[in-house]
Amino acid sequence: MRKIFKRYLKVWLKLTGYSFMITLTSRFSFSLFLFGKALRFVFFFVFLILIISRTKVLVGYNIYQAAFFVLTFNLIDTGVQLLFREVYRFRPMVVSGNFDLVLAKPINPLFRVLVGGADVIDLFMAVPFLFGVIYLMGKIGEFSIAGVILYILLLFNAFLIATAIHIAVLALGVLTTEIDNTIMLYRDVTRMGMVPIDIYKEPLRGFLTFVIPVGVMMTFPPKALMGLLSWWGILISFLIGGLLFWLSLKFWRYALTHYSSASS
Repeated sequence: MRKIFKRYLKVWLKLTGYSFMITLTSRFSFSLFLFGKALRFVFFFVFLILIISRTKVLVGYNIYQAAFFVLTFNLIDTGVQLLFREVYRFRPMVVSGNFDLVLAKPINPLFRVLVGGADVIDLFMAVPFLFGVIYLMGKIGEFSIAGVILYILLLFNAFLIATAIHIAVLALGVLTTEIDNTIMLYRDVTRMGMVPIDIYKEPLRGFLTFVIPVGVMMTFPPKALMGLLSWWGILISFLIGGLLFWLSLKFWRYALTHYSSASS
C-alpha cells in the first residue's frame, strides 16, 4: 500500500509540475485570472460586510461568524478546484479519443482524469483563505478542542462529497460526453453555500442539505466549530459523504463498462 501511495504521489507531482509550467507560460493570463478570482472574492466580502453593518447580524451570526462561513466556503471551493481541475478538461479527452490512451496505461484511469494536475492559480488563492480561517477562529468566540477536530473532520468530509460529485460528473461524461454544463451547474449550486444555509427557507434548505448536500459541505463545518451542530447532524454528514462516495464509484465502474472507444 505504501509503495502504491508513493507511486501515485510521484505521478501526481509530475502532472502538477507540467500543469504549473503550462499555466506560467502565459504570465499575463495567469495574472489576469488570479486578479479576477481575488476581485470576485473582495466584492462579495464587501457586499456581506455592508449587509451586516446595516442589520448587525445575519440569521443570528455576527460579522466575524458570517465572515468565517464565507472563508470556509472559499477554502473548500478553492481546494476542490485545485485538486480536480483536470475534470474540466475531460470532455476533449473523450471526444478526441485520448481517453483510450489513458485506459491503456498502467495507472488507475480515475486517478488520471480526476486529479491529473493541480491548478497553480487556486494554490495561490488557497493560502490566504487558510490563514484567514485560522485568524477568524480567534474572533468568533469560545470553541473547544473537540469543535476544532470536528471542523477539520467535516472539512475532509466536504472534500469527500466534492470528490464523489466530480467522479459522478466524469462518469456522466463517459456516457454522454457532457461535462461542461454539468460541472458549471454544480459550481452555481455550491455558491449558494457561501452564506449559511439557515438563510434559506424550506424546502430549499432541505434540498441543499439532503439532495445536493451543499449545506453539509459548506455550512456544517463552521457550525460544528461553534458548537451549533448536533451529534445527529454530524452523523448524518458522514453518512452522506460515505454513501455518495460509494455510489459515485459504482457509477464510474458502470460508465466504463458502457464506454464506446473513439476507435470503435
